[in-house]
Amino acid sequence: MKIPAALADLPRPLYFFDGHCVLCSRFVAFCLKRDPRGRLKFASAQSATGTRVVTALGLPEDTLDRTILLLDGDDVLARSAAVLRALRYVEGPARLLRPLALVPAFLRDPLYDLIARNRIRWFGRRDTCLVPSPDTRSRFIDL
Repeated sequence: MKIPAALADLPRPLYFFDGHCVLCSRFVAFCLKRDPRGRLKFASAQSATGTRVVTALGLPEDTLDRTILLLDGDDVLARSAAVLRALRYVEGPARLLRPLALVPAFLRDPLYDLIARNRIRWFGRRDTCLVPSPDTRSRFIDL
């Protein structure tokens, strides 16, 4: 899917995550630590920007409740494709996971869906959204 003109003002790459989900927040922290150049930006699914993106893309309102999105260049990526594309921006040993993008989505996404369905039960839920540190605050949109 391509990014519509109505979203041209958003920074990219922009990763949307569930700010209440412990697993999602840990992945964001993982990326922040391993992206010292600060290329990846983040927005919570619960933010006004999250709502705006879902509306502009014509997706169901609850899309960001069950999946993550990544706006990267002109592309909108979801599910495992979004996670794996985000890894393009990290440094260190985590880069070794990049070849997983060569595995077809029809094989990757069932595993993604299983984890997504069970993430709260397995990893927990925060009462409040992730609060970035002062050092990383500029990498978050619309908190």
